[in-house]
Amino acid sequence: MMDPIEKTIVSLDWMTLMLFGSFVVLALGKYLYHKKFLNFIILPFNDKYILLHNKKGQFSHWFHLLLTFFQLINLSLFIFLTLKAFGQMPQHNSVLTYFIILGFLALFELIKFLLQMFTGYVFNNINLVGGLIFSKVSYLNYSSILISIANILLIYISTDSKTTIYVVFFLIVLINGIGIAKLLKNHQKALFPYFMYFILYLCTLEITPLVLIGSYLKG
Repeated sequence: MMDPIEKTIVSLDWMTLMLFGSFVVLALGKYLYHKKFLNFIILPFNDKYILLHNKKGQFSHWFHLLLTFFQLINLSLFIFLTLKAFGQMPQHNSVLTYFIILGFLALFELIKFLLQMFTGYVFNNINLVGGLIFSKVSYLNYSSILISIANILLIYISTDSKTTIYVVFFLIVLINGIGIAKLLKNHQKALFPYFMYFILYLCTLEITPLVLIGSYLKG
């Protein structure tokens, strides 16, 4: 007689709710700020969104806040699903685990933002730094659209597919790499006096987290 094997299945209800809520946020942004959304959706191919909306108060604009909220929900869910696919997720209290990830991610992005703005204040160039941050966050927010599609695949179609995770991770790096390349091209003269500091910043707060995640996935 074979002994029964207990298998805990993570409920999809709360994931569906989070996905639905995030798409409501995205739809709200599209409905309220249609022209901004049209400029945003072509961001990797055209810098019009950055050029038109990169100004004082851009971080507190509701369109930017809605997109950032959409990004936090989906990126946290993608991290959760990645940990689950690699067997690093506890079987119990999955909802609590997700919200812990969401809280840490929001805190990390907030601390990084404050450190960046403080750096701009120290070097007496807060407008330039603010513009650079807005550009990078905008590309990260754009990446979250692809991440949301990946979340749908990982939850309902190709459950725990590591191939999907690898492909999406590559696309995230690619899109944000395009953003950094354009940022350097558009601000090369302004960044030249602070080039070493900028490279140090990239290595510390931008590249290192990606390397650590890539090493984890590879392992």
